[in-house]
Amino acid sequence: MSRLTRPSRAALTLLCGLVPLGGLWPCGSLAAEPPLSALTVTGPERVIFSATRDACDGADVPDAPIRAFRDATGGLAVFGLHYRNRALRGPDLDHLKIDCRVVLDSGGKSDPALYDDRSWITATWTEDGTRVAALVHHEFQANEHEGRCRSKVYMECWYNTITAAASRDGGAQFARSSPPAVVAGAPFRQEEGQGRHRGFFNPSNIVGDGRWRYFLASTTGWDRPGSDQPAGVCLFRSDDPADPGRWRAWTGTGFTAAFPDPYRKVPKLADSCRPVGPFPGPVGALVRQRGTGAWIAVFMAAKGGTFAESGFYWTASRDLLTWDVPRLLMASATLYDDPCKAGPRLVAYPSLLDPEATGRNFDDVGERALLTYATLRVEGCTVTSDRDLVRRPVAVKVWP
Repeated sequence: MSRLTRPSRAALTLLCGLVPLGGLWPCGSLAAEPPLSALTVTGPERVIFSATRDACDGADVPDAPIRAFRDATGGLAVFGLHYRNRALRGPDLDHLKIDCRVVLDSGGKSDPALYDDRSWITATWTEDGTRVAALVHHEFQANEHEGRCRSKVYMECWYNTITAAASRDGGAQFARSSPPAVVAGAPFRQEEGQGRHRGFFNPSNIVGDGRWRYFLASTTGWDRPGSDQPAGVCLFRSDDPADPGRWRAWTGTGFTAAFPDPYRKVPKLADSCRPVGPFPGPVGALVRQRGTGAWIAVFMAAKGGTFAESGFYWTASRDLLTWDVPRLLMASATLYDDPCKAGPRLVAYPSLLDPEATGRNFDDVGERALLTYATLRVEGCTVTSDRDLVRRPVAVKVWP
């Protein structure tokens, strides 16, 4: 129903006491009305990192939304490069330089059960700046391994899993457990369902709310008897990110859906996670606005459907489940657009960071923040590795 005819929360509360509400919300837990918000870009681009100027080797290109935390010394560690994972480090966001030490490498291994083909650190969380939990976007690129896929097309063989890694030295090194720790995996092995992209992928940053930690992750979904999973973005919750087995996804009634490693045991028919939000693809970043407590998510979208222009969008929520209509933050051709028609440059991987964040994990923003993203040079129809990580100042306004 439209905003003009939406009943008030008081009216819904009255109705709840009289008749069921079509199964939308259980009585006593009505969905929160999304807040009214405004994000406005207020200044020009500034380059944080240039692959052609600053890289240690050819693996150092911006290839994910950036994530940051303050270590125990007060210094910053920032991730968002390629699958040979290195950090940008510095005293603050204005003085970051690449550290050429590899903190987590990718083995390119052909056994999918090892989860060591291509790995990107895509989220971090630390309570003390020393012990750091990481979510890893892992791709098994079966087209690169002889006999593992019936096709040679990347997307037709792409099998994604969210795994875990951990550091005990403030992010100087990350290690995988043995056997590998799976946070969210498809309930089938990589050879099943080939011909399309499968699994869970591109987790957002981790955010805190009281005792709970949350992240959003995308899935292309699957059709299995008794366990169908819709495509979309799912919300995960845990009370201890250091224990990868404690993450559970929202099902529509609670955080009970688990997606364990299909190579370790045959999983039971899993609860499906219920997608949340108006997201056409992965969420670049999730932050909480200080003062109002509203959640803000940024993401990229290509022109089409409900999106009038290609670019970066934002949406807001009070409960991480009910989100406002997305609004355009910055218009530009994105990585989702056809590079043959998009022009000389694309943008991708938006994130929001506030230099004055009160949390060690940069999961909150005030009235100002930095929109960070990658710019990608296009040659003909090819997206190149000539990429810059850039930032632009943004004003943030949320009405109570």
